Amino acid sequence: MPSARARPEQASSTSAPSLADAHAAIECLGRLAALYQERREQLAASVKLSDQQWGVLEEIATEHFMPSLFARRRDSSPAAVSKILRQLVDKGLVVATIAKVDARQRNYALTTKGKRTMELLRESREAAIRDVWLGLDGAGMRAFTAFGRQLIERLEQYAAAAPHRE
Repeated sequence: MPSARARPEQASSTSAPSLADAHAAIECLGRLAALYQERREQLAASVKLSDQQWGVLEEIATEHFMPSLFARRRDSSPAAVSKILRQLVDKGLVVATIAKVDARQRNYALTTKGKRTMELLRESREAAIRDVWLGLDGAGMRAFTAFGRQLIERLEQYAAAAPHRE
């Protein structure tokens, strides 16, 4: 016997979500976040890097890399960033030079090997986008993006208004 209540996927797109809808969406978001992180780690591992090392390489590639700002933005310690930088230098992906303006500071740049590593990562990421994302419905993807932006805005507002505990 059919249920009198419509399942969430059958509900009107204009109806208010139920608590069950919210829980299902939260579960989906958690799974997406976990899969996204797993895929980043796989991509990094494909070129013998950690996800953290890849993040530092991406920043150095912008040519505006400042270790202290990077640490602050990533909620990391300067010592942890320094350790990653040493690892990247040891792998031959990054070169550090003394800054001309202030000898206490270092400038970081990708080596030829570092640039090639970033190129391999870009190619792998583009292949994944082609294989996974571009096979999806365009209208659905745009709706997902619009919903995601709305959710981000609401979560940011909620977090900013929440009392902070120390």
